[in-house]
Amino acid sequence: MLPIITLAGMPMEAGAVVTAETRTTWVNALWGVMLLILVQVGISPACAQSPSAPASPPPQVEQLLRLLQDPAVRDWIDRQRQAQPAPVEAAPQTEASEMMAGRVSAIREHLISLVGAVPRLPGEARQAADLLSAELQSRPLYDILWLVLGFAGLGAGLEWVFRRATSAAYERAFSHPAGSMRDRLRTIGMRLGFGLAHVAIFALGSIGAFLIFDWPPLLRKIVLAYLSAALLLRLVLLAGRILLAPRSPSRAGDGFFRVIPLTDEAAAFWHRRMALFVGWFIVGWASVESLHTLGFSPSSLRLVAYILGIGLLVIAIEAVWRSPRARTEAVDASQPPGRHHVLGTWLLSLYLVMLWGLWVAGMNGLFWLFAIAILLPKAVTVTRAAAHHLLRPEQDSEAALEPEMGALYVDRAVRALLIVGAALFLARVWQIDLVELTSRDTAATRLLRGALSSVVILLVADLIWQIVKTQIDGRLARMQIAAPPGTEEALRQARLRTLLPIFRMIAFIVLAAVALLMTLSSLGVEIAPLIAGAGIVGVAVGFGSQTLVKDVISGVFYLLDDAFRVGEYIQSGSYKGTVEKLGFRSVKLRHHRGPIYTVPYGQLGAVQNMSRDWVIDKMTINVTYDTDLDKAKKIIKQVGKELAADPDVAPNLLEPLKMQGVEQFGDFAIQLRMKMMTRPGEQFVIRRKAYAMLKKAFDENGIKFAFPTVQVTGHDESEPAAAQQALKLVKGVQPE
Repeated sequence: MLPIITLAGMPMEAGAVVTAETRTTWVNALWGVMLLILVQVGISPACAQSPSAPASPPPQVEQLLRLLQDPAVRDWIDRQRQAQPAPVEAAPQTEASEMMAGRVSAIREHLISLVGAVPRLPGEARQAADLLSAELQSRPLYDILWLVLGFAGLGAGLEWVFRRATSAAYERAFSHPAGSMRDRLRTIGMRLGFGLAHVAIFALGSIGAFLIFDWPPLLRKIVLAYLSAALLLRLVLLAGRILLAPRSPSRAGDGFFRVIPLTDEAAAFWHRRMALFVGWFIVGWASVESLHTLGFSPSSLRLVAYILGIGLLVIAIEAVWRSPRARTEAVDASQPPGRHHVLGTWLLSLYLVMLWGLWVAGMNGLFWLFAIAILLPKAVTVTRAAAHHLLRPEQDSEAALEPEMGALYVDRAVRALLIVGAALFLARVWQIDLVELTSRDTAATRLLRGALSSVVILLVADLIWQIVKTQIDGRLARMQIAAPPGTEEALRQARLRTLLPIFRMIAFIVLAAVALLMTLSSLGVEIAPLIAGAGIVGVAVGFGSQTLVKDVISGVFYLLDDAFRVGEYIQSGSYKGTVEKLGFRSVKLRHHRGPIYTVPYGQLGAVQNMSRDWVIDKMTINVTYDTDLDKAKKIIKQVGKELAADPDVAPNLLEPLKMQGVEQFGDFAIQLRMKMMTRPGEQFVIRRKAYAMLKKAFDENGIKFAFPTVQVTGHDESEPAAAQQALKLVKGVQPE
């Protein structure tokens, strides 16, 4: 047995006990020696040019090399390596977990810095006071205060002079009646022009005068920050004054106009709360900027900003609790708020507190996400109301009945801008590079691109649907002014009232289906199998519901052929009545006695429409054989003239009543045929009146109506007895 050389160079007998730890040590030692050999071989060419020859290896190394070349030793080494347990490696952290850990660490460091800024704040305040005192050595404090007040007073004075000079035009701008859209736009333009002029004069008088003097650097920045804050506050108040237009009691009149349709109470309330909120925010911003100028640390500045943010939170919660409740005619304003209103107010207040907590914790991404989630729907609602209120037509015009296309375009355009702007702002807050997003091809980027494409598709589909819906509703609104009955315009309106609602529903279904398929395609879903599957299902449903398909297709062709309209009286087989409603597969008929028939289009077949154009009503009367026919004809003609002169009958009588002639000679009377032409559905009333007038005229002229009679004649005494016997037989009495 060959001896085994240990790392120390000492031999070990072959019969010795070899443990697993010992085997591992040996294997590692052998691999270490092999690594040394490889390193030696790797560097030997570099040393080949050395003038000194390398020394011969020691005998132990030669013996080790011979052992390593032995196949049995190599097999044993391989078996020992395979028997070693694999080292347990730590599970690699995913990108999401690393991001979450980094976010939690950043929040913890942010809160620690805020807590650490609390004890430093008094010292930094003293340092800022010392720095400010050093700046004030060149100019006394009361001089600076007088100068600042003088600048503000100069700006306010110039603004007052300008207001006095343009007071009449200013009052017209804020109280001018705005009945038409042009007047409303002119009113807004006048308000904006006067407001900007006032702000510009105030800025010229205050900031312009301030820049003339030479100020110390720190004081210059501080005073300029507060003057800029005042100017920004004026601009925001101007925007609120234009949009809300809160009027004082001196400004009365029904024509007072504001862009956002609110009551006087609500407009005044929200204008005051907006002024308070924005004023607090701008003054706080100027204060933080001034503290930054005075050398406050970033953590102390954030602490001061969060403390000032409590004021914004209080103002917002107070506005939520004291906002004017929506009042309708059915709800009395004096009643206490309902349970749902109180619950919603509490939830909104907690939501605002949560937003403040996210802001304090430094979670700006979530803060802006939740803030936009609550502000964006409100902004869209206010924009829609303002657009329709601003661009509405005059109340006394026919266009007032139609939906406003201009308001629709403005509403959808502003809503798209709000949504896109919110998305871009969130992308910037969350540090998402949209350019890189389009170039990267990962699952997350594909999903995000699909979501953005889906939003665009839904916005475009909504715009198309609103345009189609507005056009159809506009046509229906114009038809509220009914045309004279029986005219071509009235008939066309009846047909449009039947077809347009169906076309509107079909357009909605088609747009919804196309938008859904395009949205799924943008999200990466293969829609080809869906379309193929839908086709197969459609074929199966078509075979299984042939009657339904027949009804739908028949209804389409009935409508295209204009076979009947809503309000017309039709008859088809055993079904007849007035058309009350046209559905997708059936028509509802109201019988003149009250019942409603729901008849599928496929069962209608040939339709008899009794309400189109005109109706010829034919009447038959029986007169005795001794009647003078010429006289009867003249009487009937005279009755027809009287009917045509009747103001209640004349509008519905197209051709007067006249006698056509003798229809036939009956067993007991002569049948006379008469006719007249009336409007559909009016023949029944006119016929009843004609019969009454004919009865009266015939009685006055001695013309008798014929009716069946029994006449018995005879000359002997037995004939009366026979007649009496026959009468008894007719009455069912047995003869004696």
